[in-house]
Amino acid sequence: MAVNLRIPGPTPCPEEVLEASSKPMINHRGPEFREMILRITDRLKSLFATKNDLFILTASGTGAMEAAIVNVLSPGDRVLAVSIGEFGDRFSAIARAYGADVVDIKFEPGTPADPDTIRKALNADPSIKAVLVTHNETSTGITNDVAAISKVVKGEFGKLFIVDAVSSIGSIPCPVDEWEMDVVTSGSQKGWMAPPGLAFVSMSETAWKAQAEAKMPRFYFDLAAAKRYLQRGQTPWTPAVSVFYALDASLEIITQEGMESVFTRHAVVAKKTREGVKSLGLKLLADERYASNTVTAVRVPEGVEAPKLISMMDKEHNIVLASGQGKLDGKIFRVGHLGYCTEADIQDVIDSLKVALPKLGFRG
Repeated sequence: MAVNLRIPGPTPCPEEVLEASSKPMINHRGPEFREMILRITDRLKSLFATKNDLFILTASGTGAMEAAIVNVLSPGDRVLAVSIGEFGDRFSAIARAYGADVVDIKFEPGTPADPDTIRKALNADPSIKAVLVTHNETSTGITNDVAAISKVVKGEFGKLFIVDAVSSIGSIPCPVDEWEMDVVTSGSQKGWMAPPGLAFVSMSETAWKAQAEAKMPRFYFDLAAAKRYLQRGQTPWTPAVSVFYALDASLEIITQEGMESVFTRHAVVAKKTREGVKSLGLKLLADERYASNTVTAVRVPEGVEAPKLISMMDKEHNIVLASGQGKLDGKIFRVGHLGYCTEADIQDVIDSLKVALPKLGFRG
């Protein structure tokens, strides 16, 4: 029986994507790879809804976040880090590790970032150069209103806008140019339905101007080097060729489906997840007005131990759920439904929870 992998990444991959990843190696400095990377880059730019430069790195999503920081900032730069969960905290930690002067704004788990709070912070401190925001926070199942935040960050203050869209773009609307995002990151193992190993970073003209002055140390993640090499259809360093094959196949599937259909599919599956867990008497962590269409965070009911529930779902039902992270460890479990996920997959989760929960003392 196949495992129903319901975590927010890595996500399951279609069979043809897995088959593509097993193709023989090629010369990553040769014409075949050149044709593939240029095709993939063009497709990603179209799906990012951007005319900006876009680069593919062999790294995790966190690598893309680090690249976003080190290419446009200098040690001592004042940075506003907006966090609604663990990955917002991670973005802040990366900036701080490279010497940025970070001002943190943190919101309660299950709630989105408030644009007015961001406005007040920027008003209070004109020295802030850049704003870091997570679009979709998988640790809490919340999607930030980046369009509204952009109107403040870009429209009112003209700050550098750096967005972690690792778990959003490719699954839910995130039009890069329309929302005036300067640096945007993503990763292959999320809505792109490919294995882990590739990360994407787009850079606006404003970001390149910042890059020309940035002094943070960088070598592997130097996007100026990535730009030079992409002009000849290469990457500066050895790429994960197998994941490129897989991504090429997955982007073909996504292109054929069309992004609007992808967004609709995610919305339908997310609604089914939320309604399903509520039908069992469970409570969501998220304010439903901002609930993510890629992952649902569910409060663990009183009297039930989260590790036992997650273990039972795995061992007895072949369903892998995600635990809570940080302060939410043991308090929630998470159901991932991004990328390659169907309504039947979610129904399997709901039906299995209905069986498992009473065994652990929950009566609903």
